[in-house]
Amino acid sequence: MSGPHEHDRGEHDRSEHDRDGGGRPDGWQEPAHLGDGDGSGGRGDDGVDLTKGGPAAGSGAGAWRPAGWDLPPAGDEHRPTGPEAAQQVAAEQPGGLLRGGRPRPPSVVEQVFRYQGDTVGAQGWALQHGWTVSDGTAPEDAVLAELVATAPVRATKDHRPAGVMRGRAGSLELVAFDVVFADKRYTVPQWAVTAAPVLLPLPGLRLSPARFWRHGTGGLVQVPSGDEAFDARWLLLAAEDGDAVRRLVADPAVRGLLLGTDDGDEFWVAAGHLAAIRPDGHRPELLEHHARLLGAMVAALAGVA
Repeated sequence: MSGPHEHDRGEHDRSEHDRDGGGRPDGWQEPAHLGDGDGSGGRGDDGVDLTKGGPAAGSGAGAWRPAGWDLPPAGDEHRPTGPEAAQQVAAEQPGGLLRGGRPRPPSVVEQVFRYQGDTVGAQGWALQHGWTVSDGTAPEDAVLAELVATAPVRATKDHRPAGVMRGRAGSLELVAFDVVFADKRYTVPQWAVTAAPVLLPLPGLRLSPARFWRHGTGGLVQVPSGDEAFDARWLLLAAEDGDAVRRLVADPAVRGLLLGTDDGDEFWVAAGHLAAIRPDGHRPELLEHHARLLGAMVAALAGVA
């Protein structure tokens, strides 16, 4: 039971509690960023207004802030405009905005693989050499969809030709384009295709590096070249064996060029074209590389010495 002086003792204890700073142990002090209990109203020595959850006006450069507090400046001097801005918006995640209405910046992968039409200067090279450039929607580009569909890669309905270039390389007419993957957020060039029209009727064939995994080769038979070094690195498959097919792998110029590469290209016949394909988008060096290889192959298929 409480005695007659219990109430007075409680008042005394509370006053002692107030005087020593809230019952804190002797010598205890508030951390610098939380204030020192000196009546600053929740503002520490560093100028942080803890009652408002943010930095006080006029706080110094060394003011304490919670981790992740500082955000990039909201100024527009470094923000992209025009097509680049549209590409950035297209690269945003569903929803498009972070809390507070700020656009989500593209990830490193999205920036690296964002398709900009001519990232490596292939179209500039083409125009300098008198070639024409189109976006892949011209009437003469309809055949390119069949090349994409028959290519020795796993293309889907979301892959389409883009950045189409047409012109001559020596005596050869060529069409070159990127196979891009397009979805709602970005467009990525995945393969570069260069093709030459072939007037000679040819069976379906595929010439691939032996190290490549192959799919969709049903009904094709292997046609050996008779050169062990070549056959160890390259594999020719054809719907039927014949003189033109054998001329292709028997031609010393073709074998020499292919053995001098990094085994990174594949070749196939479809839609009246002999085509070459390689991962990534086109670039001037790749256009010239494909032109050399296709020129030798078309000559071998036609029996031109």
